[in-house]
Amino acid sequence: MNRDARVEDLLRSLAPQVLGAVVRRYGHFDACEEAVQDALLAAAVQWPDQGVPNNPRAWLITVAARRVIDGLRSEQARQRREATAAALTPADETVTPGPGEEPKAAEQDDMLTLLFLCCHPSLTPGSQVALTLRAVGGLTTAQIAHAFLVPESTMAQRISRAKQRIKATGLPFRMPPQSERTERLAVVLQVLYLVFNEGYTTTSGPDLQQPELAREAIRLNRELHRLLPEEGEVAGLLALMLLTDARRPARTRPDGSLVPLAEQDRSRWDQTALKEGLALIAETLPRMVAGPYQVQAAIAAVHGEAAHAEDTDWPQIMALYEVLEQMSPGPMVTLNHAVARAMVQGPAAGLELLATLESDGRLEGHHRLAAVRAHLLEMSGDLTAARNSFREAARRTGSIPERRYLETRADALDEQR
Repeated sequence: MNRDARVEDLLRSLAPQVLGAVVRRYGHFDACEEAVQDALLAAAVQWPDQGVPNNPRAWLITVAARRVIDGLRSEQARQRREATAAALTPADETVTPGPGEEPKAAEQDDMLTLLFLCCHPSLTPGSQVALTLRAVGGLTTAQIAHAFLVPESTMAQRISRAKQRIKATGLPFRMPPQSERTERLAVVLQVLYLVFNEGYTTTSGPDLQQPELAREAIRLNRELHRLLPEEGEVAGLLALMLLTDARRPARTRPDGSLVPLAEQDRSRWDQTALKEGLALIAETLPRMVAGPYQVQAAIAAVHGEAAHAEDTDWPQIMALYEVLEQMSPGPMVTLNHAVARAMVQGPAAGLELLATLESDGRLEGHHRLAAVRAHLLEMSGDLTAARNSFREAARRTGSIPERRYLETRADALDEQR
């Protein structure tokens, strides 16, 4: 790894620690976030040539703190600004970079608090994702915009609205009370899950995957697991991400076309990620109260343990989906359950379960309903109906690789007629 890459990795890991420390001292989330971005940019320019300071975190906090104080001074009358700046400068920390960082516990509290703030329920899901990637993940607005295939100006507005929302509602920089913590943690995990899913299978555009986005979700989830090792769902989501992302090397051909799970060369799966995910869910399930992410990870583990597609323990997967439907019912769970049931009891049983989703408005226009229906119809031998459903699914998806795959399946059925 070259020096620039090492500096980039270091800055990304330090970004949430620095932002948390600055916001905790000065408030004004929007001003602090801009100041930290300025400090990160200064470091990215200076450190590769001048070397990394002995205490890089303190260096970044110092630069960001100066930016915040300068900004606050410019907004106040001259007769008040010196007194305000003096009051804002922390008495227990020098502004000179060097030793004397805060205790590790404070860093952890800042990291967690920042995650909870970025995922506050008052923000829209899109704003939660964007703000988390910007403030906690350390990604630039341009990087986030590129990942979600929107103009940088659009993403900048989304992030700005999120920061203004935090400012307008006066959300304090502190951990939520214990009574709210479980619900808020669920929002944090949902945001990380959304980020991972968009990286694993993009919703639109020419590429099937955005690996950088998936890796960032795993990195943030890994950090959250380090801070909350006894939270079973945090561990469950991390295991799910690792087990799913392990398939990434085998999901596409050299031309970028999609390879479905049943056809993947499993020897190309990332064995390191696979072993880590299997070990994590094996260690978590027996000793923690199971939740939806842990059950999904257990399903991914069953797939991961099968050396070949035909070795898959479909009865176990069907049983796990039955458990998941009891825990967390939803159309996507039923959709996957229908596939598992078809593999165990035959395509007619799967289609029967799938029929219960036809009137579910949440799947209206979603390509996966049509794609699964096509797959089960093909299994049943109704090739004409299967072909029509594959074409319907192709029309609905915004992902170009998925569209091409579905059209190829439809064309292949045409040739069989």
